[in-house]
Amino acid sequence: MGFLRWIFRLLMVLVMGYSVCMMFYYTSYTHSSREAMTDAFQRLRCTKLKLKFSNITSAKRLNMKRFTQEVDDFLNCPYKPNAIEQEINRMRLQFCCNATGSLFLTKRNTAVNQTIPYETSIKSTYKMNPAIHSMLPEDFPWSSRRLGRCAVVGSGGILKNSSCGREIDSADFVIRFNLAYINDSDVGLKTDLITINPTQIQREYKNMEKNPDPFVERVSVYGNASLAIPAFAYTFCTGLAIKALRVLHPVRPQQPVVFFSPEYLRTLNRFWKRRGLKEVRLSSGFALISTALELCESVHVYGFWPFGTDLQDNPLPYHYYDQLSPHPFMHSMPEEFVRLLQLHSKGALTLHLQPCSSDKP
Repeated sequence: MGFLRWIFRLLMVLVMGYSVCMMFYYTSYTHSSREAMTDAFQRLRCTKLKLKFSNITSAKRLNMKRFTQEVDDFLNCPYKPNAIEQEINRMRLQFCCNATGSLFLTKRNTAVNQTIPYETSIKSTYKMNPAIHSMLPEDFPWSSRRLGRCAVVGSGGILKNSSCGREIDSADFVIRFNLAYINDSDVGLKTDLITINPTQIQREYKNMEKNPDPFVERVSVYGNASLAIPAFAYTFCTGLAIKALRVLHPVRPQQPVVFFSPEYLRTLNRFWKRRGLKEVRLSSGFALISTALELCESVHVYGFWPFGTDLQDNPLPYHYYDQLSPHPFMHSMPEEFVRLLQLHSKGALTLHLQPCSSDKP
């Protein structure tokens, strides 16, 4: 009997040992298996989202909750710029519109007494007079070189509390819009080019010729950045743009006031219309992203999110610095955004919509 009990105990020990080994093997195997399955599922989802957004052409009939979740998921996927796509877009835009030589009016591309048709109406024209011509820049500072890494900084509320200032300021060339307020935490301080909307001059600086100080102080925060105005978009813009030029040229000659070429903007508008983007007029943001695609080595886009909630469905202001609402008829910001998403998914530019990491340069 003692011998049988000993055999029975030995068998029990062997069975328990085997069970423990099997349990350990099963747990270890299933753990690695689940990880592999999760990684495979994630790669598959990233591939599907990349394909989907590479072919997106319209913001109509979007399910915003699903769309926002998919965009958030996609931005968490591994991302690699595509040098071939960048070069294709550069060549298309240069062949079509040639920002390198015609983005702004200069002494080199514009003659005294030249007739300039307006962007939105070729029936209306302006004759370039000697006084205004003398204040135009001689030529483009970048006519013989690429601009390196460019940050195009929109004014979207998604930049609020984003901590992207340091990352934006690390770019070689920074473009901003509509005299947007700057700060070192969320949007950075560096500015190389900033646009002025003529309606801003009309609304905020009516008496600038009699009292130029408020306007001069406002633009001086951007250092020596060029101030770009669409002087020939509509006829009412011209007098306002020339007023700004006359006020600033004597007191801040180091900060050039430049006028967009209406021919360049008109051609660019046709370029995107042929690609299905139907709107009255391109926003200055989308126009200058297109310019950057031609002029820069790489393009990083911040603050372009034209929706009322962020990627986690929290409410957002339209701008990061005020509570103004978008113009309901002029621009189709959601339609422009899906083109940016398409360009990002193809690796032609990098779209930034999430908070920036504090350890980035």
